[in-house]
Amino acid sequence: MQLFPYAHATHPQWQMAAGLVLAQLRAQMTLHGYASSPTLGLLYITDHYAAAAQDILDHLGAELPEVTDWSGTVGVGVASSNVEYFDEPAMAVMLCALPSDQYRVFSGVTPLSPGFTPHTALVHADASTPDVAELIAEMADRTATGYLFGGLASSRGDVVQFAVSGNGTISGHGRAGGVFRGGLSGVAFAEGVQLVSRVTQGCQPVAAARRITAADNNLVLELDGEPALDVLLEDLHITLDQPQAAMAALRTTLAGLTQPAEDVTDRAGHFGTDVEVRHIVGIDPRRRGVAVASKVDEGMKLAFCRRNVEAARADLVRICSEIREELEPEELPLAVASALAAPDPLAGPHPASRIAGAIYVSCAGRGGPHFGGPSAELQIVRRALGDVPLVGFFAGGEIARSHLYGYTGVLTVFRGP
Repeated sequence: MQLFPYAHATHPQWQMAAGLVLAQLRAQMTLHGYASSPTLGLLYITDHYAAAAQDILDHLGAELPEVTDWSGTVGVGVASSNVEYFDEPAMAVMLCALPSDQYRVFSGVTPLSPGFTPHTALVHADASTPDVAELIAEMADRTATGYLFGGLASSRGDVVQFAVSGNGTISGHGRAGGVFRGGLSGVAFAEGVQLVSRVTQGCQPVAAARRITAADNNLVLELDGEPALDVLLEDLHITLDQPQAAMAALRTTLAGLTQPAEDVTDRAGHFGTDVEVRHIVGIDPRRRGVAVASKVDEGMKLAFCRRNVEAARADLVRICSEIREELEPEELPLAVASALAAPDPLAGPHPASRIAGAIYVSCAGRGGPHFGGPSAELQIVRRALGDVPLVGFFAGGEIARSHLYGYTGVLTVFRGP
């Protein structure tokens, strides 16, 4: 599999940014090792460009007629290799060279055909869609592996998704419409498209997980038989007799929820990938309950947690290392192994890395500032994986497997032969 051409740019005028992106893509498409005839385009824009979404898609489709299919969405930030764009007009594009019978773009008006069996799927969704979490779970059930990756669009204005389906055959189909609002869209991949995906958590538990033994909708009433509010106050070492200090602590505390059959932690003091982090939205002193931003059921596990920068950095490095270990051959020449162990930040992807391209979806509450500086999160990914083709966006919720997460990052790479 050849490397996927990718590009990114920022400019107050979308036409100028698109021109810069097209120049980068065309230059890469002439380079040895990069795909010269890609058919699937992934397009992510910041919300500064949301009002011009159709114009942007029309322009890119007309300039790249060989790209027959498009997918993407809007975020408050977009990402590419080593760079993040927050609070500024920007776009990121990656052109994927995949066999036309191995993927399908889908949306509310272009559902998957019964004759196509999805193995995995990249999913973009609108958070305002009723029962969006249930729709994501249903989509996961339609795949052979049950694994989705992607995220909820995030925008301070128009919430848009891109979905143009040419079934990989109709040249120039990108010039048609394809901007949607609401529901789900994305790309379903057949078994022939090899992907490796990992979830990184951004929160750390402050105490042990406990089983929910009484609940009412989104109100947790008891944890291990004890009043939930009493457990929360004990875990945080606070008291309601000092309301200002208590409120300050509660504002920085979240709830990590886990289904009964799943594990809360996979490493000491760290959340596993099955934990769904939700906000604490209130307390009920009369019923001694804690309200969270999700429906809860008896039997689920709950661990109170806080965002932790060092834990987030270490966990991001961990998932990058796991992906590299899975992709690299068991035996490598010494020179190749050395190059992969300490990649040159100025060099292109090493052929032995076997990564044709990557998609990174991170929480809008993470990003560079949370990791210590502008673009720090993507710089961590680049140092760990090398300068591989990568695009992504900062979401209002992250999708992995059949779950909808918060405060996480989902890194997925296309595996070359």
